[in-house]
Amino acid sequence: MTDPALSRLQTLPSWMLGRAAALGHRLVADQLARAELRLPHHAVLCAVAEYEPVAQAELARTVKIDPKDMVAVLNDLQARELVSRTRDPKDARRNLITLSPAGRELLHHTEALGAEANAELVAPLTPAERRQLNDLLGRIIAER
Repeated sequence: MTDPALSRLQTLPSWMLGRAAALGHRLVADQLARAELRLPHHAVLCAVAEYEPVAQAELARTVKIDPKDMVAVLNDLQARELVSRTRDPKDARRNLITLSPAGRELLHHTEALGAEANAELVAPLTPAERRQLNDLLGRIIAER
């Protein structure tokens, strides 16, 4: 006999979105691990590529990573020579982050890996359903 409370829980959008998010997270994390990269590192590389040169504090806000954690992520990326940190010539209190050529190359590779993971995630859907899913999720999370 199935517990009706569990059945109701499993039909809630919040529960289903959480399960789908966990699956998507695992698929992407597994792909990024092939490049010896973790999700926060990839997110930082993506943001730096889009906004560079970007102040370290602004980067933390943009990617929604605690500033203390951002230091560790940047240390890891800098140790692999994927990013560089330089003092802002206009404000010596700020660090500016830029991608190195190796960082740009790795980002290109990990974007392809992420695309593979996302394709696997939405494989059961038709192309039209994929577009609809993206549109609906976008509306749910829009600037909340």
